[in-house]
Amino acid sequence: MPRYHFHIHDGTTITDQAGRELPDLAAAQRVAIRLLGEALEQVDDFWSGHEWRMQVTDAHGLTLFLLDFVGTLAPAARIVQPDIG
Repeated sequence: MPRYHFHIHDGTTITDQAGRELPDLAAAQRVAIRLLGEALEQVDDFWSGHEWRMQVTDAHGLTLFLLDFVGTLAPAARIVQPDIG
C-alpha cells in the first residue's frame, strides 16, 4: 500500500515524517481534508488572512497535491454589532 505524507505550512512547517499507508490517491485526498479541518479548528487566528497550505507527498517526497486555505473577514464582519436586548 502506498504511503502518503501530510505536511502543513502556516508560516512554519510541520513535517509529517511517519506518513500513512492508504489504498490510493482518493483516500489520501479524503484524509487530507479531514486532517486540515482538524488542524484549523485549533487555530486562534485563522481569520487573520494568513495563508495555510497542506502539501501531500508520496514516500519519495514527490508532491501529489496541495490544499490552500485562507480565512479573511469581510469589512462588514469587522463592525461590532450593538447588544440587542
